[in-house]
Amino acid sequence: MNEKTETGQQSRKEAIEAQAKLRRERAAEKLRENLGRRKQQVRARRSGQADETNGLPAAKLDES
Repeated sequence: MNEKTETGQQSRKEAIEAQAKLRRERAAEKLRENLGRRKQQVRARRSGQADETNGLPAAKLDES
């Protein structure tokens, strides 16, 4: 009985660790995407182009 309990706890611990690893990987991917967007904005500002306003309701130019 004790062996089954230890095995169950071990597999649960492994599952929790796997979920945490996936969470860290997703967070790292999002950070890389964000960094890429920020770098793109800086490059656009240096070249004099306007920022993309897609998805930003406050940045709409027309009042209709």
